[in-house]
Amino acid sequence: MWLHLQMRKAWKKLPAILTSLLVACAAFVASAPSDVELDEKAKVNHRLDSLNILLYTILLSLTVLTIWSFKHRRIRFLHETGLAVIYGLIVGAIIRYSYTSSEVSHLSVIPASGSGSQGGLNLTVPPDSLWLLLKKGPATLPKNKTYAYVFKGEISDSESKQIEQKATFDPEIFFNILLPPIIFNAGYSLKRKYFFRNLGTIFTLAFIGTTVSSVVIGAVLYGFVQVFGTSSEFSFLDTFYFGALISATDPVTILAIFNDLHVDVNLYALVFGESVLNDAVAIVLSSAIQNYGEKFSGENSGGFNFAAFSQSIGVFAWTFSSSFAIGGAMGCATAMLTKFTHVRDFPLLETALFVLMSYSTFLIAEVADLTGIVAVLFCGICQAHYTYNNLSRDSRLRTKQLFELLNFLAENFIFCYIGVSMFTFPKHHFDTVFIFAAFVAIIVGRAANVYPLSFLLNLGRKNKISWNFQHVLFFSGLRGAIAFALAIRNTLSEARQTLLTTTSVIVIVTVIVCGGSTTQLLSWFNIPVGVDDEAECMQIHMRSMYTPLDGNPKPDGSSADPYVEGGPPKPQDKALLARWWQNFDGRYMKPLLTHSRPTLLETMPVFCTPIARLLTTTEQLTQERVEPINTLSGDPTFAHFEGQDVRRPKMNFAYEPSII
Repeated sequence: MWLHLQMRKAWKKLPAILTSLLVACAAFVASAPSDVELDEKAKVNHRLDSLNILLYTILLSLTVLTIWSFKHRRIRFLHETGLAVIYGLIVGAIIRYSYTSSEVSHLSVIPASGSGSQGGLNLTVPPDSLWLLLKKGPATLPKNKTYAYVFKGEISDSESKQIEQKATFDPEIFFNILLPPIIFNAGYSLKRKYFFRNLGTIFTLAFIGTTVSSVVIGAVLYGFVQVFGTSSEFSFLDTFYFGALISATDPVTILAIFNDLHVDVNLYALVFGESVLNDAVAIVLSSAIQNYGEKFSGENSGGFNFAAFSQSIGVFAWTFSSSFAIGGAMGCATAMLTKFTHVRDFPLLETALFVLMSYSTFLIAEVADLTGIVAVLFCGICQAHYTYNNLSRDSRLRTKQLFELLNFLAENFIFCYIGVSMFTFPKHHFDTVFIFAAFVAIIVGRAANVYPLSFLLNLGRKNKISWNFQHVLFFSGLRGAIAFALAIRNTLSEARQTLLTTTSVIVIVTVIVCGGSTTQLLSWFNIPVGVDDEAECMQIHMRSMYTPLDGNPKPDGSSADPYVEGGPPKPQDKALLARWWQNFDGRYMKPLLTHSRPTLLETMPVFCTPIARLLTTTEQLTQERVEPINTLSGDPTFAHFEGQDVRRPKMNFAYEPSII
């Protein structure tokens, strides 16, 4: 009886259940086409993304194979970066003119009256996002839906293909992903012995020279624009900004050839050191110019504002010094962690900590509205000088090879992208007059940087910069990744689009033409090659083992070793600032941040003994007292305290293979 009653109740509810099922089926049928189309579109986008990554992977693979072929046959007329650019140009042309695919769908939208946060659309600055409201309809959507579209930039070619858009990356990828390992590796692999020996010259060329070059390029371009005119309108601020970004040299091609041919180490140090600091100065200088333009140009309608200019100089000094402080602090913090913990017992964790601390330096500076490039550069120098000596053998080799690999891939990827983007980037604006004027301006600006400053520096240098060295310095002003990354960050206006196109053309021409003729120029200028500083250093070390500390001639009558006679290298070989820093570094910084001797117990005043004991590890106290060895570059380091040589009569030197 009970079962019969339940069946009757269920039978009465059956119509309602069927009605619900029919409604659900109708809703499914209405929404199914939309879901299927979206799934298909997502699948197509995934395929295009994979194809895009595959293209760049093939480009890099071709570059690597061609490099091997060139090195195997000792061909030096074209470097790997030039190859990457050429391959990029070829692939970009193929994508542009031969690839066929469905065009991207577009929907023209007109802003409604009263839209925007202020009751109307601000036409000077585009909105960050658009909300597209689609109302429901019997044949379209079952309910109202709102879709958000993020701002990407101004449309110049509405008929562009999907693959062209996919081949164009967000400019922030260059600054946040690709540039940090390049700059960090520059600091981490720096040959500090020769860098500090020429510190004053490098600082002069990097700071004063880059500023002079920026001003000269900006002035020449502005005068050229005013006299001959261009298709785009340029203010002096625009040309000065271009002068700052294009002054960032990137002689990676020339340095690689220098390294292969073992060019004179002092010339290598000048070119490399100037380019490393020059990049940092150019980035901070361009940021200061932008700060001036954003905050003060509108107040004076294009006129010169001395107060604003002075404040911009203050911003430049603050940004550079603060970024330097963050980089140094993070490098020292990593050294302290690796010294006072036993993370070296786990090399994988040690390497991971090293990489994360180094990359976080860049992010901290960017979050603080400073320059991450400057911070990560000096972090790399500190990591090489201090942290490297605390790492385990596995971590030393792993970090050195890891950043060398990341630098190689990132730099060649950027040059590949420069070539591809010449055909696929939608915001190029070619102005032949401006491009020609830019080439003239950078030649004049580079000459104004190198020759007058070299003349002034030679007045106080014992080791003069010869005319041939000056010619090579002038010729080494190639443009590369930094200039391109600065130019591509903002391409909203036609003037900025012209700056990007001009920068790309300059990078391509200088890398291929100037980089390819480096070997011939070295021959023309009679630059010494075959100077192996590592072998020379090894020979010096071996001789030192048999040379008495008093500097007397050897039993065989040969002259005493210069690194032993009268002590370490002659003080006049290094800049005054470098000599002061070496003394302070040997007494306090190295004992604090590494396991080197002497310890802080020996160098700090007696009343600081409790603190010194706390900062001294058991390993420092128990190890045999030997001269500290710079295991990254293979160079011996000498400590001087009040004119006394602290080396023991018998010295043991350790050698490890150097991967440069």
